[in-house]
Amino acid sequence: MAFKSKIKWVALFVLTLSLGSLTVHLSLTKFSSMNLVQYSAKEALSHDFPYIGSPVGRNKRLWGAVRSLESLQPYANPRNGYPVPGKTSNGFIYAKIFGGFEKIRSSICDLVTISRLLNATLVIPEIQESTRSKGISYKFKSFSYLYDEEQFIASLKNDVNIIKSLPEYFKSARRRSEFPTFKPKSSASPNYYVKEILPSLKKAKVVGLIIMDGGCLQPILPPILSEFQRLRCRVAFHALQFRPEIQILGLRMVERLRAWGQPFLAYHPGLVRDTLAYHGCAELFQDVHTELIQYRREQMIKQGIVNDELSVESHIRRENGSCPLMPEEVGLLLRAMGYPSNTIIYVAGSQTFGGQRLLIPLRAMFANVVDRTSLCSKTELSDLVGPETPPSPDVFKMPNPKSEEQLKEEWNRAGPRPRPLPPPPDRPVYQHEKEGWYAWITENDKEPNPSPMDLRMQAHRLLWDALDYIVSVEADAFFPCFHSDGSRWPDFSGLVIGQRLYERASSRTYRPDRKKIAELFNVIRDDMYHPKRNWILSAREHLNRSLSEEGLIRQSLLSKPTSFLSHPIPECSCRISSVEITKPIKGKDGRILFGGEPECPKWMQSARAEKARTNETEPAEDENDVPEQLEPDVISSLTSLIDHDEEWDPND
Repeated sequence: MAFKSKIKWVALFVLTLSLGSLTVHLSLTKFSSMNLVQYSAKEALSHDFPYIGSPVGRNKRLWGAVRSLESLQPYANPRNGYPVPGKTSNGFIYAKIFGGFEKIRSSICDLVTISRLLNATLVIPEIQESTRSKGISYKFKSFSYLYDEEQFIASLKNDVNIIKSLPEYFKSARRRSEFPTFKPKSSASPNYYVKEILPSLKKAKVVGLIIMDGGCLQPILPPILSEFQRLRCRVAFHALQFRPEIQILGLRMVERLRAWGQPFLAYHPGLVRDTLAYHGCAELFQDVHTELIQYRREQMIKQGIVNDELSVESHIRRENGSCPLMPEEVGLLLRAMGYPSNTIIYVAGSQTFGGQRLLIPLRAMFANVVDRTSLCSKTELSDLVGPETPPSPDVFKMPNPKSEEQLKEEWNRAGPRPRPLPPPPDRPVYQHEKEGWYAWITENDKEPNPSPMDLRMQAHRLLWDALDYIVSVEADAFFPCFHSDGSRWPDFSGLVIGQRLYERASSRTYRPDRKKIAELFNVIRDDMYHPKRNWILSAREHLNRSLSEEGLIRQSLLSKPTSFLSHPIPECSCRISSVEITKPIKGKDGRILFGGEPECPKWMQSARAEKARTNETEPAEDENDVPEQLEPDVISSLTSLIDHDEEWDPND
């Protein structure tokens, strides 16, 4: 009995000790959870740059202007005989524009040019991505959802007559579809409009255009129409201003990035599903993303957009430069250039196909990777959208259970006996198991039409792209992952490169040759995080060349035939007179690629001289921000990314 009583006391003591230990652990957990703070990009920046607002000298090799391009200045004013449009016109042109941000911007520039060519009055075009039928805020009309109507009309009053809507006596006829409608291609020539559309315009007085390919006029016009090219520049870079709310928030984001006293780099991944499907880059991804790209490519083949096989070797396409650079490769290139790990990188683009998972390697190499959600509060973004009607609730409902009578009836209709046992019922796909917009792929083989919420999100992406566009143009450096891709559509990075070239040609805008980059990475593909010194020097040399004339000439050959706005020189630029005179460089077709800019007016040269004197009084740039003997540090930093965590997988 004594032995049993001792066991009871020991058991009671152990139980009491366990309860006490559990209580202590629970209290510690509760206490520690109260001190947990959600990660914030702003707090991470304050940790790396504690002295807010203090100016820091910039390293010229990483952030300095490209001296060979400093003489180029923006000059899109008319230069020859260019009369103001008269009060009488040949009629009215209204248009519907389909597509995303970059297609809308290019199409509007072409529309204004066509209206000038045909001496027509342009009705403010309708942006189909932002209509009231999709639940967009009632505060904004179609065009004013993105751009400032008053600014657009006032800036072009000396070029084209623009009105907000058709006269009342034409509206009813338009509803009855009594006016001729055309669907011009992006490669349509001026002769097409003069011979095909102008007679209909004079006869019916109203003509409608439906634009779906990101433009309605060929990018490269004959030299005799150089004034129309300059008109495109005035539209894109002066008249097309975002509405005030977008402009204010975009500039506020730039101020927040500069508040840390450090330069920042804007980076656009360019990973868009349509572009990836067009070039056959499905195998760069995994699992469901590859299937989604192949599905879209199949649809493009059926529509005649792609004239190629469905299954292609994506790795060969990447070696040809047709596929985008992956974020992991961009991070390695930036480290090879010498950018430190605390460099502020702004990720532009309203959507990245593949999700945030693809950005993990870049975030591992650079701690201060931010985007619009890091710099703006939810209230600021919701105020930009405006008041919207609440979407219909998408509540998942289980199918109604079958009654006993229904089960008996199905059993009686099942056929003669004996028969095998029925297969087990399929496990239903519950709502929490659906992942994002591609949930349809778990249930059927056909992509459904966009839901009302999907259409609303497409309209919201116009606003997010506008914010990213402002930040990218104002960035100290810009690195595109996918530009001049060879397709017939304009791309976001190309428009940013074009505006940066127009406003500040000497700004650091990288124009990497993806084919050359693929060759460089093939050398170290098996050991990417341990590059040799020679590889780092080769990558740095290529990127430095892409900043200067060599990159501009290549940009003119590849991008300009697709989108004039991606390379608006020499038509929309002039050159400050200097000792070095750049000889014009012509292509095989006789077109001037670089160096054919006229001399700037005297008032521009005097303003340039005044600015140069002001810059002389500013503090000198810090040459020692990044040491000259950087290569060993770069190699060790790249190596440490793997050495610190051997289980880290970039594809995880």
